[in-house]
Amino acid sequence: MRKVPGKNRATNVKAKHHSNLTFRMNVLFFAIFIVFSMLIFRLGYMQIVKGEDYVRDLERKEEVPVNTSVPRGRMYDRYGRILVDNQPENAITYTKMPTTTREEMLEIAEKLAQLIEQPTNRVTLRDKQDFWIIKNQDAAYAKVTEAEKKKISTQENMTTSQINGQIDKLVRERITNEELLQLKDKDMEILAIYREMVSGYNLSPQIIKSENVSANEFALVSERLTELPGVNTTTDWKRLKLSSLAILGRTTVPAKGIPKEKLNYYLARDYSRNDRVGESYIEAQYEDLLQGQKTVVKNITNKKGQVVDTVTTYEGEPGKDLKLTLDSELQLETEKIVKRELLQLKSQGGSHLLDRAFLVMMDPNTGDILANVGMKIEKNPETGKDEVVDYSYGTFTTAYESGSSVKAATVLTGYNQGVISMGTSMGDEPIVLAGTPTKSSIFNRSGYITLNDLTALERSSNVYMFKIAMLINSTPYSYGMPLRLKEDTFSKMRSNFAQFGLGVKTGIDLPNEFSGVEGPSGPTMGGKTLDLAIGQYDTYTPLQLTQYISTIANGGYRIQPHVVKEVHDPSTDGQQLGQLVTEIGPTILNRIDNPVEEIDYVKKGLQRVYTGSQGTAKRQFGNTPYTAAGKTGTAEVVYYGPLKQFNGTNTINLTHVGFAPYDNPEIAYAVVIPWATTNLNQHLSNNNVIAREAVDKYFELKAKYNAEKVTDSNVKQPILPAITQDKIGEDEQK
Repeated sequence: MRKVPGKNRATNVKAKHHSNLTFRMNVLFFAIFIVFSMLIFRLGYMQIVKGEDYVRDLERKEEVPVNTSVPRGRMYDRYGRILVDNQPENAITYTKMPTTTREEMLEIAEKLAQLIEQPTNRVTLRDKQDFWIIKNQDAAYAKVTEAEKKKISTQENMTTSQINGQIDKLVRERITNEELLQLKDKDMEILAIYREMVSGYNLSPQIIKSENVSANEFALVSERLTELPGVNTTTDWKRLKLSSLAILGRTTVPAKGIPKEKLNYYLARDYSRNDRVGESYIEAQYEDLLQGQKTVVKNITNKKGQVVDTVTTYEGEPGKDLKLTLDSELQLETEKIVKRELLQLKSQGGSHLLDRAFLVMMDPNTGDILANVGMKIEKNPETGKDEVVDYSYGTFTTAYESGSSVKAATVLTGYNQGVISMGTSMGDEPIVLAGTPTKSSIFNRSGYITLNDLTALERSSNVYMFKIAMLINSTPYSYGMPLRLKEDTFSKMRSNFAQFGLGVKTGIDLPNEFSGVEGPSGPTMGGKTLDLAIGQYDTYTPLQLTQYISTIANGGYRIQPHVVKEVHDPSTDGQQLGQLVTEIGPTILNRIDNPVEEIDYVKKGLQRVYTGSQGTAKRQFGNTPYTAAGKTGTAEVVYYGPLKQFNGTNTINLTHVGFAPYDNPEIAYAVVIPWATTNLNQHLSNNNVIAREAVDKYFELKAKYNAEKVTDSNVKQPILPAITQDKIGEDEQK
């Protein structure tokens, strides 16, 4: 048979290719064998020859991070005036080593007690019992018989720690008061020092004393540091408020440290147990910025736990500074106004339920809170006398029926629901419904007056608003008619009110905001939907009322209010604010459904409240040198407040909302005076007086700032002194 040459050539090529591949694979496997042999040889060398050297070196260089405190960020008002500062103070600390014994710590405590005066007010009964046991161990454990110890130790599923705990508990229970009285004053001082020493972690500085450390004590301890292992003298920072304004918040003191309910949260973020942390309001809300970054020091220890070197691995940074939206001078002046009117009202008859008043002023275009005033009358527990205290947090944590102040929202809701239009006229007349007491406007108890929407706002017609609510319910008014509500009537009205910020949280950058209380709703509660239309059913916070009138003032945008304007790096020279880190601008939460034409039309009605011939605030605002608009409110409510014995009493809430200037609003404001009087026939205007004087003060200060070239610019803003002489230490804050 004839051979095929092509086939032989193909076979030869394949054979050569296979041979080359086998050779390359053998070379690769050999190379891998050599590399692994070298790795195994190196690993054996490290483990067998150098192993002990590496272990000793590792033991010597064990690094344990230690955090040290830095100053918290400061707070300024919008013009750079200092509101919250840090005051440096001498401090004595103790750092426990892993190998330190209890006896050694007691010896150090005894030496320290000879050098410093340590308060003993924080020593507890448990501390005294434990200390007595340490000083009298034989006598202490003799209080538990061997039989009792055996009985405890033979219990099932008991660990050694649990057994010792039960024995210790029995010992403490059997220590008598007479035995505890054996602890003398000097023993108590030693105990007070010792309890601080043992409360911290190993290698973490624990403050022994930072309050009222005298120069002599600081010097004596500093001179004897070599005799006091673990003890050090350093500088601590005490929080100092230069304003009594409560919403600035407070911090814990080192003696208290981190609140128990948040201990794990903060420990997971590298806090120490005795760190100051923000406990309320701005201090708490902005804790992450104010706390700063601690200096991190690593103690290098040997295998005996002795520190052989200390290395700073990270230089700490003070907390960021906060520039607030508040004008501290406007705040102070408006506080005086509110306080004066509150006390004036309190001096009148029928005011036994009155105990508080509020004013909020906000820039309707940015949400900046310019003044946040809350004043409350409380009885001083020490003197038994009434005094007025700051209650600024009440502007967003408490809510009240606001009365006619919300009628602009009712009119705009009527437009939105298509039941009235701009210029619609209706009759103001007593409303008689089946099963419901007669309802009427204050100015018209018996007649019939035709008025349009603007006049209804000017004169504060209740009936006009009642009829809007009935039209939303698709049941136009007729005398004696029953008013059975449709399922969605309440929800339609509340949904529209919520667009303005009424009955919902405003979003302010402070904790514990309250959204208010919604009254019950149902088909048989027709009279209540009429009350809702005039602000006498659901409750709203003073801040919600401010957001509501701001929404109308700026053309329909609900702006989120805020109290922090800017975040800055710490000042480098103490003369100017540090570099700007973050600027907090306006946040639009929503726009109401009404077109701008309807909003502008309603604003005309609000202006007539101030300037119209029958305006309810004409007496206070009819002669202003500026243009403004607003709405007054008087709500007849049933008292449910702190004086429980008077719950159910009929009383009056006074409110007022407004904005200025009319064409280009710079401020929006709300005044609320709950439970002003129980005299339902008394006409009071303190709400209007507060509003007028507060707006006057705003424009007066604006002219003053322009003349003095005081600015809220964030470029090279100088640090200015506080307006007040208040100096409230952290241990004085309530």
